[in-house]
Amino acid sequence: MEIVNIGERFKPLDIFDHFMLQNTFILMMGETMYAVIESGGKQYKVVPGAIVAVERLPAEVGTTVKLDRVLLIQGDNDLTIGTPTIAGASVTGEVVAQGRAGKIVVFKKKRRKNYRRTRGHRQAYTSLKITEIKAAQ
Repeated sequence: MEIVNIGERFKPLDIFDHFMLQNTFILMMGETMYAVIESGGKQYKVVPGAIVAVERLPAEVGTTVKLDRVLLIQGDNDLTIGTPTIAGASVTGEVVAQGRAGKIVVFKKKRRKNYRRTRGHRQAYTSLKITEIKAAQ
């Protein structure tokens, strides 16, 4: 499998954007195995070697994380779909970084009432490097 990194040409503003951009444009050469996992209420399509930014997980940088909510696995010649998850399947990843995304400004205003509120939010994330996709036996 060859991973093409287009993050070198484009300079995103945030490391979270870089991981999302890199994961979006991963090209798979020769290897066709991928999985769809659920983490933090969101679904992610992952391939071995990809870096995925998921919702914050309670793990230190460098540790291995096992994600067992696997919804779909596409192997070389077979497709396994869970109802809703595949029993015994797991995806293993290594924690590369813990971080926070860029600030989102929330601004509320009611006209003619002198009501203005400004709040900010930065979403916490964990970036994982997918090392292994294990199908159920």
